Amino acid sequence: MRGRRLDLFTIVNALLMLVLMFVTVYPFVYVLNVSLSSETYVLQNAVSFWPKGFTLKWYAQVVQDERIWTGYKNTVIYTTLGTFLSLALTSMAAFALSQRHMVMRKSIMLGFVFTILFSGGMIPSYMVVQALGLLDTVWAMVIPGVINTFNVLIFRTFFEGLPEELFDAGRVDGMNDLGIFLRLVVPLSKPVFAAIGLFVAVGIWNNFYSALIYLKSADMFPLQLILRDLVISGTIASEAASQQQQGGDVVVADSLKYSTIIVSTLPILVLYPFLQKYFVKGVLLGSIKG
Repeated sequence: MRGRRLDLFTIVNALLMLVLMFVTVYPFVYVLNVSLSSETYVLQNAVSFWPKGFTLKWYAQVVQDERIWTGYKNTVIYTTLGTFLSLALTSMAAFALSQRHMVMRKSIMLGFVFTILFSGGMIPSYMVVQALGLLDTVWAMVIPGVINTFNVLIFRTFFEGLPEELFDAGRVDGMNDLGIFLRLVVPLSKPVFAAIGLFVAVGIWNNFYSALIYLKSADMFPLQLILRDLVISGTIASEAASQQQQGGDVVVADSLKYSTIIVSTLPILVLYPFLQKYFVKGVLLGSIKG
């Protein structure tokens, strides 16, 4: 009887997971199929689980737009620089906080945790960035969110799980704290670095909120902000075209928007499978000690 219940639970659980997977994946599949279908089938609402009238002309039009390549360049710069600085500063702060002999360790940790519960808000943040002269610069996309308290906690928990004897051996060999961190801790922490790096990189890649507030020059816009502008302008163009024509331009606008969405999300989708094993391992290792 117990085996039957277990089998029934497994079946129901598998069915629920399949339904959840379908609900999660299908919107992306639909966007991909529409971007690969000709306007005739999209206009007839005949596209569902696979493309119809396969075509790549929408992608050809997208890659010919110079704004897309400018956005790609800016986003790659912001993501690379922001991820490197975030990992470096966050890990060093967490390593210092993981050392039990650090002066005022608990008080400083409480200060970090306080920022999770309370923040200054949009206007004070803008005023700080403006006062520092960072508006409309690369650093406006990097500095404000360079350290995340949640990531500090994960790093600190992982570092506290490393054996203290390792640090003692390093000190016996004449290493200072920086040498111990660079030569001993970093090589042993690749999984958690990969996990947090993926968190940070995806966050910066998808960030358009900071660009919307801090950037004014179109040459500085990241890909997500350009995508937002294209979607909004495409919607306006669709409404205008629907009033004057029979809808052909509406389909073109929607297909172009979907193609742009796929182009903007493809790099992260390609990168994630290579980091997935480090992502899972890093999070689990960082949760051993509370």
